[in-house]
Formats: sequence, C-alpha cells, structure tokens
Amino acid sequence: MRLNISTDIIPIGEFKKQMANWLKTTKKTGRPLVITQNGKPAAVVISPEEFDNLQYTKRFMQSVNQGLKDITSGNTFSTEQIKNKLEQLRSSR
Repeated sequence: MRLNISTDIIPIGEFKKQMANWLKTTKKTGRPLVITQNGKPAAVVISPEEFDNLQYTKRFMQSVNQGLKDITSGNTFSTEQIKNKLEQLRSSR
C-alpha cells in the first residue's frame, strides 16, 4: 500500500465529482486515496481488501504484544507442564 503523492491526494470537490471512478481506481491499484478539505487531509479511502489486511495485522500485533507481556510477567508454561495438562484432559474423558 504505497501512496503516490502526485495522483493519490485530491480535494473533496474533485472526489465528489467522480466518486465512482475514484473508488474503482482505489480498488484496482490497491493504493489509498487521501481526500483533502481546505488544503488539509480530511479522509483516507482504502479498498476493502486493504481494510481487511489492516484489521488482520492489528489483531496479529495485539496477540504478539500480549504474548510478550505474558513472557515478561512470567505467565508461561514449560513444554512438560503443557504435556501433563493435556494428558490430564485426555484421561478425564
């Protein structure tokens, strides 16, 4: 997801005039579209696929960070502890 400064930043008036075309372009290129209002960034349009990727990446990073916090706080189990717990669960069935 790379932003092309010369083509991917447009004023809101231009976006309104050709909204369908801009949405097609965003989906086709996979690049974000920055919409400005009064010369300042006001919104970013991304494709549904890119949105899904961002959501997946966010959840993945949250899981990694939680794992790192667990390691730091000592909230971990050894392989032997896990094997014993699994054995207990199997034998209780």
